[in-house]
Amino acid sequence: MKLSFDVLQVLDAIDRTGTFASAAETLHKVPSSLTYLVQKLELDLGVKLFDRSGRRATLTHAGRVVVEEGRRLLEAADDLERKAKRIQHGWEADLHIAVDEIIPFQLLWDHVSAFYKLNLDTRLHLSKEVLGGSWDALLTRRADLIVGAAGEPPPIPHLVAKPIGSLRHVFVVAPDHPLASIPGPLTLDIVARYRAVAIGDTSRKLAPRSIALAANQEVLIVPTLEAKLDAQIKGLAAGTIPECLAAGPLSQGELVKKEVRGMRDVTHCYLAWRDDETGKALRWWADQLDRPDLIDEAAQQRMMYG
Repeated sequence: MKLSFDVLQVLDAIDRTGTFASAAETLHKVPSSLTYLVQKLELDLGVKLFDRSGRRATLTHAGRVVVEEGRRLLEAADDLERKAKRIQHGWEADLHIAVDEIIPFQLLWDHVSAFYKLNLDTRLHLSKEVLGGSWDALLTRRADLIVGAAGEPPPIPHLVAKPIGSLRHVFVVAPDHPLASIPGPLTLDIVARYRAVAIGDTSRKLAPRSIALAANQEVLIVPTLEAKLDAQIKGLAAGTIPECLAAGPLSQGELVKKEVRGMRDVTHCYLAWRDDETGKALRWWADQLDRPDLIDEAAQQRMMYG
């Protein structure tokens, strides 16, 4: 490679100081060494970088392009060096955080802001997962940290799982749905005769999970909790929904709550990571989010933002 960081630093110094002599003084070199480096680069590239027709050498158009692009390379090299030093001291270059569908991103923005104020150059990657997809993301290392993972933890090597609260579900149907008019508590057998709506599990390796579905029940699969709620309000299907999301439609008469005998109505949620490759950025985030009431706050924000 004909270009080097040393030559780019020389060109940058000449342009900033105005003369070869001043640049040499800034770089603690003799002027002749700078002249040699520049002339050799011009010869190697076959391009004139300086116009020497006047009393002072000035950058040609090609020289200006090399200097400006070279500065970007020097800045990138400095950034890379700083990142390498931070990684050496335990700060990750990238951190992947997978958030369960129930967690609104509004819950994270203050933490994101505080993290950026640390000026660490750690690149954050935020993603959404559904049901067992959060655990799957941790198992397959798509995520370094998972927030709000639902249900009991699967056997994942080096797993650390912290309870962050429980989510209560209610079984709801539209007022004109056939199940709405059946008196008293429903049974699982009766519910299984009607179409259910479920969010598609985002697992890739682990077996997909489902909530309150019978083995042969007809199911409408949707991508989000909001779509699930809409489908139930429109009477297209029945199913459970987090109580925090159902509260508004129930109070407005858009949904009817039904008791179902034997149906699980509480899901335990976790903050989890693997402790075999735990860096300082991951530990910082784990410290912020390791709270037994985090799901309660998420539920409140879900009610607030919808």
